Amino acid sequence: MFVALWGLIIFLMSDSFGSSSKPPSGKNNSGDAKTGATGEFLRDDESITVTNTSGDADESEKTVISAGVTMNRRIAEATKTPPSIMMLEGPAGYVGKQWSIEKSELIIGRSMTSQVFVDDKSVSRSHTKIILKDNDVYVMDLESANKTVVNDEAIPPMTTVKVKDNDTIKTGNVIFKFRERGSLDAHATSHLQEKSERDPLTGAFNKGALALRGQESFKRAKLLKVPISIAVFDIDFFKKINDDPNLGHSGGDYVLKDLVKVISTKLIRADDFLARYGGEEFVVILFGSNLQQAVEIGERLRQTIESHNFVYNGHPVPVTISVGVAAKQPEMSTWEELFAVADTAVYASKRGGRNRVTSA
Repeated sequence: MFVALWGLIIFLMSDSFGSSSKPPSGKNNSGDAKTGATGEFLRDDESITVTNTSGDADESEKTVISAGVTMNRRIAEATKTPPSIMMLEGPAGYVGKQWSIEKSELIIGRSMTSQVFVDDKSVSRSHTKIILKDNDVYVMDLESANKTVVNDEAIPPMTTVKVKDNDTIKTGNVIFKFRERGSLDAHATSHLQEKSERDPLTGAFNKGALALRGQESFKRAKLLKVPISIAVFDIDFFKKINDDPNLGHSGGDYVLKDLVKVISTKLIRADDFLARYGGEEFVVILFGSNLQQAVEIGERLRQTIESHNFVYNGHPVPVTISVGVAAKQPEMSTWEELFAVADTAVYASKRGGRNRVTSA
């Protein structure tokens, strides 16, 4: 419990804080944080005292943290956090994932059209409805085969049941935890989830997030019978940028960050998904796009990067990319097959002279 509390405090004050084993002179050392019993925000000159009461030999040890401004800002942000559900138990890769409840209705189910898609056979195609009404949240079982259980009690089908903070919602063998609006815990989870899915340098999604989204998008396209394509691209001669004495690795980092910024602001549509696969290789998932459309998008990517002015510390940096494009074919059964075809097309672009688009 102490570790969990400590983790939450570190999140709230993650921008900057000072700590010491003894209270600084003139600080609040009551052990009663202003954000707790009094409900007030900390002033700049106030602090929080955390006492370890776990039963260890040094149970009286105290840590004092002084950072009123940062904590106040974090708590103010948390009050805007919408209600949410987080998966506690379920399919690998989804445990710990959180879904915000911002629309009037969300469906939990195995159907690819469900807002909360759960790839588990114990879950019905449309299993449970989450209803947001005013500031309250309700759940309704949609006559599922394995019922909807709230806090170990099965709810009658087609009947709304109000849920409160920390209630558990079980759909088949999958368990969710509900968090109310303004939950500090939910805000911290959302923040950590975002960080875990993003490449720290560029802000694009990372390889792990790509694997999950790719598999989910592939299955969804297959079940809904809609096209899906991907564009994979490498920065040409990226090693030369890193080796240039006027640029170095910091110049290479600049190119990676600026490239993602350009693509994200000018070329990515709302349903597209941009990820850094590793090094100078990137992937764009183009859900709903056929091969011809994907080739056109790939060409726009190529032209935009070639014409963009990359300048680092006054030094122009010519940048081009080699692009490989592929679309899901009827004989393909996995996301990995689609990715492999597009990745092979990238190497064809490189062998063909680079700075070009190759489709497969």
